[in-house]
Amino acid sequence: MDEKKLPACTVEEVKARLDAELPHWYYEDGWIRRKYRTEGWKGTLMVINTVGHLAEAAWHHPDIAASYAFVIVKLQTHSSKGITDRDFALARKIEEVIQWQPGLEGGALEGTPRDDQRFRYIKYD
Repeated sequence: MDEKKLPACTVEEVKARLDAELPHWYYEDGWIRRKYRTEGWKGTLMVINTVGHLAEAAWHHPDIAASYAFVIVKLQTHSSKGITDRDFALARKIEEVIQWQPGLEGGALEGTPRDDQRFRYIKYD
């Protein structure tokens, strides 16, 4: 894999881009982070596996912390010692997939029943 070093953003650039592009993500201790709240262990595992698939496909790997009802995703580009366009691109893709709610967009994919606890797995923003 071509490991070209991408330029790291300044802290001010990171915070401005998060505000504009990824309002549920935040900057802390050199990482951009997002906490996804789930309905329980099943949802937590679904989020972890989704993030894992996207990260592997992108060849950019986050740190993940998990508990029964939440997942924290942390991104930074180690080779650049900071936050780069690669981190923002993967964060946007993770956000797009995890927060996708097919029932809201219409069409054949109706989404899981919202009124039945057995089928809920993530707490949408």
